[in-house]
Amino acid sequence: MKARLRRSAALLAGSLVPLVLLAGPPASAAPPDPLADAFTRAAATYEVPRDLLVTLGYAETRLDGHGGEPSASGGYGMMHLVSNPTVHSLEQAAKLTGQPVSALKSDDAANIAGGAAVLRAYANELGLDAAARKDAGKWYPAVARYGNASSSEVARLYADTVYELLASGVRAATPNGTVTVRPQVVRPERGAYAKAPDLDRTFAAAAVDYPGAHWAAASSSNYAVSNRPASNAIDRIVVHVTQGSYAGTISWFQNPAAQVSAHYVVRSSDGDITQMVREKDRAWHAGNHNSRSVGIEHEGYVDNASWFTDAMYRASAALTRSIADRYGIPKDRTHIVGHVEVPGADHTDPGPNWNWTRYMQFVTGDTGGGNPHTPQSVCGSGYNVIDSAALGSAGTVYLLYNNSTGYNCVTTIKSTSIGTASATSAYLEVQGATRVTDSSDFAYYAGPIRASGAGKCVKWGGKAGSTGYDSPFEHCG
Repeated sequence: MKARLRRSAALLAGSLVPLVLLAGPPASAAPPDPLADAFTRAAATYEVPRDLLVTLGYAETRLDGHGGEPSASGGYGMMHLVSNPTVHSLEQAAKLTGQPVSALKSDDAANIAGGAAVLRAYANELGLDAAARKDAGKWYPAVARYGNASSSEVARLYADTVYELLASGVRAATPNGTVTVRPQVVRPERGAYAKAPDLDRTFAAAAVDYPGAHWAAASSSNYAVSNRPASNAIDRIVVHVTQGSYAGTISWFQNPAAQVSAHYVVRSSDGDITQMVREKDRAWHAGNHNSRSVGIEHEGYVDNASWFTDAMYRASAALTRSIADRYGIPKDRTHIVGHVEVPGADHTDPGPNWNWTRYMQFVTGDTGGGNPHTPQSVCGSGYNVIDSAALGSAGTVYLLYNNSTGYNCVTTIKSTSIGTASATSAYLEVQGATRVTDSSDFAYYAGPIRASGAGKCVKWGGKAGSTGYDSPFEHCG
């Protein structure tokens, strides 16, 4: 890389250990990877644990600098140095390293050094001495701050993601080799963040429109309160890609300066879902489709297919299926569209790497050799889906209701191990009556469980594989 890494006297003030120049590798050794070398040099220069620095960058961008183009929230380079109306870590990095902003945006080595310098500055403010800086677990509050989160719970979500990656290890292909972090046991010292709500915990169903989603409200400056579908029919679902990380997107939608939002955000690694705007309200995500649509953001970048995992496709498809069932939206590509397909849109997401064929197969259940059964075929004529909950990638549990008879029905439809008997269950409990459960090794589905529930609250749920869902008493009437 042409950019030279510079020490920051203001940041380090005599705290640097002189760098030792090592002899070059033997002639038979593979040439060093410039990107791996940049992480090693930046970590040594700013006394940041090298593996923590790599993992933070991987959590932000998968170590992809995107050619100097910014993320949705104004973050640059693989270390996601941000410049927007409320966050200025890019400018802070320029001051700390002496590098020009232009280099920090587009030069990988400069950007990595900038990220290390900012992270070290936060460690200095925490009072981490030389001994403490060697323990990656003590950097947790500095990592949490690096995410520029709008709330303590999102800061915790951001830092937990970094430390979970540190525990599982990282292997990222680069243009000239591979950057690797070995799995390791690190005990994060959360400090004040230990008291912050954990957004990875399940929220009560009453707090969200989609069972199993978490709730983190977008700023009221970023959406319009409404009363849909009474005020406007909901007949479209719009698929987006965040151009940023999961935690970073949640934080951006909570920032009043953003002036954008979506109803849901889906995580790449495991399909985790956070709701940020109630479906009745109009999120600002799709221009002239805002009044008629529900918007789903997916963690990642349009030019990097590695973000679009099986877990993400399956979880998002289950969410889309639930929305479509509840509003009577046809499950086709006329009504389930990408942002780029919205008339007048100037965005390209979800982009050419998004596998629409695979996604729509998951939405419709037509996966070729997949589960041939639907909730309606299991429960019978007259039943309509009124709620559902994804059970990871293993299946979905459905609650249906028959308006003519006043009966509820619950069934769990498998998505994996189709045709092979495996542990699957479903249950229905009408308030004041005994819970009825169907649990065994089933090849396709558990249930149906039917019970008269007109005018009464019900609890419902089920399990497929190791993932289960349990509702509170709800749908009272």
